[in-house]
Amino acid sequence: MANNNNDLPIRSYQKQFAQLIQTVYGVQGVFAPTFGQLQALDGVQDNATAFSLKTNDVPVVVGEYSTDANVAFGTGTANSSRFGEMKEIKYADVDVPYDFTWSIHEGLDRFTVNNDLNAAVADRLNLQAQAKTRLFNSKEGQFLADSATDIGLDATDVNKLFETAVEKYTDLEVVVPIRAYVTAAVYNAIIDLANVTSGKGSAVDIDSNGMVSFRGIALTKVPSQYMAEQAVIFTPDNIGRAFTGISTARTIESTAFDGQELQGAGKAGQFISDDNKKAIFKAVALKA
Repeated sequence: MANNNNDLPIRSYQKQFAQLIQTVYGVQGVFAPTFGQLQALDGVQDNATAFSLKTNDVPVVVGEYSTDANVAFGTGTANSSRFGEMKEIKYADVDVPYDFTWSIHEGLDRFTVNNDLNAAVADRLNLQAQAKTRLFNSKEGQFLADSATDIGLDATDVNKLFETAVEKYTDLEVVVPIRAYVTAAVYNAIIDLANVTSGKGSAVDIDSNGMVSFRGIALTKVPSQYMAEQAVIFTPDNIGRAFTGISTARTIESTAFDGQELQGAGKAGQFISDDNKKAIFKAVALKA
């Protein structure tokens, strides 16, 4: 690697950090059921676009087959079709941008670190991956809250709230599993309901003695700091993507102290299509 560092070594950790941050996100990413595996790229260039995808805005329509004598035959020969009106399908290119940046800048002095330098670097990269995952949690929670439609109820009556959610998803004909991200207060309110039984559409994990679903909706208990002031966020599973690009993750020998500087920088973001955002709902906190 070309550098201007008085011929002192630079060690790159881009690929290792990409793998590490994916692993940590898989364990600690509270919104991973919605966004799937973190898409982590090492060595990204300095640009604003994370990736591109193709979309189209033509809804699927169910038509009727015509058997009229003058459709495709008779007077309709060559200017009509028994399959009905033909819609042209076109896909548009959509660039997905990065939404925010992150950085690392730490120093490890051989005189004061009190540990093997390589071991200390490994520890710091692990802790940085955890810190970045917490940052992603906050950003994803805010993104879901901003994308969601207010369901029209607060979380005072969780039974009614979940009944309303079931009705909305039934009418939307959502065919993938639905999840409710809930604060601890809402989770406890569900547990305390006198009618929480298997006969009421709830399920309990006997090993952990915890609720796993209510009225057929999977439950994920989330720390309130990640919920963007919402008590409940309803969303189908696996409808979005979270991503980060790692521009730099390296150690560089310092000239200001006897040791190494740990540096890192990257960009990140998340994406859900406008169509899928129609299936995201939110409810504000429990009223006193």
